[in-house]
Amino acid sequence: MKRRSFIKKGAATASFISFGLHGMNTLNNKKNNFMSKHNFNLKYAPHFGMFKNLSGNDLIDQLNFMADEGFTAFEDNGMMKRDISMQNKIGETLAKRNMTMGVFVVDKGGNMANTLAAGKKEHVDIFLDGCKRAVEVAKRVNAKWMTVVPGGYQRNLPIGIQDANVIEALRRGVEIFEPHGLTMVLEPLSDSPDLYLQRSDQTYMICKGVNSPACKILYDIYHLQKTEGHIIRNIDLTWDEIAYFQIGDNPGRKEPTTGEINYKNVFKHIYDKGFTGVLGMEHGNSRKGKNGERAVINAYKTSDDFLK
Repeated sequence: MKRRSFIKKGAATASFISFGLHGMNTLNNKKNNFMSKHNFNLKYAPHFGMFKNLSGNDLIDQLNFMADEGFTAFEDNGMMKRDISMQNKIGETLAKRNMTMGVFVVDKGGNMANTLAAGKKEHVDIFLDGCKRAVEVAKRVNAKWMTVVPGGYQRNLPIGIQDANVIEALRRGVEIFEPHGLTMVLEPLSDSPDLYLQRSDQTYMICKGVNSPACKILYDIYHLQKTEGHIIRNIDLTWDEIAYFQIGDNPGRKEPTTGEINYKNVFKHIYDKGFTGVLGMEHGNSRKGKNGERAVINAYKTSDDFLK
């Protein structure tokens, strides 16, 4: 063999070995970040940022990671504030990965702002404008449900008057949503005693008063565990008006298995009742980094293992 040919062959061999080692390292990194796809019994919906250490900062990469892990739904409270181009990309990715879009929040200025309980025209107008804009966002991402928080409690008004004000405003909202097959879901919250909507029975009454398929309950298990407890019983009492669930353990508002709520039993109850909608993972991670994100996924696998 000529010396020049020998050198070329040696360089090619070294290059191949180097490429092979790099490829193996890349594959090993992917294996470390991605486990085999899990078949969940229910449609749990993560949100952006929940798995960013495992999937990277790119939002579409995060969506694809969720799908690769077996999650079949997704929610994004801040969708209305995203660029239209990003909304379109999200919608296209969800369709490609056969994922269901969960809730986004109707932009009315914040949970405490522009309260519908006050009966003020300017507050209702802001809410209705948010509903109209939400319809266009829903079309881009193929959403069906939008979160609505009525606003703050009005201490200068009797509760019956506040109830009537809220019902009247929501009836005007459903006039916007009904023609498009969309549903606003009312979320009772535990964040402040100054919020108007706090309990499941109160939300049930409001939905009955609005009397529309476009106005239902978002049953946030974390908030309602704090406010009233009796989760399974109250789910049964308000069942015919529930369209959506959200998840978070208490105390701490982290993933299932980190607090006092027996999510395996709750999930089994919801499953046994025939629920086929979305359960939003509206909570933080109890631990930081990749291990913390993997712990969230494993917590859902454990809590979802209720058919044995």
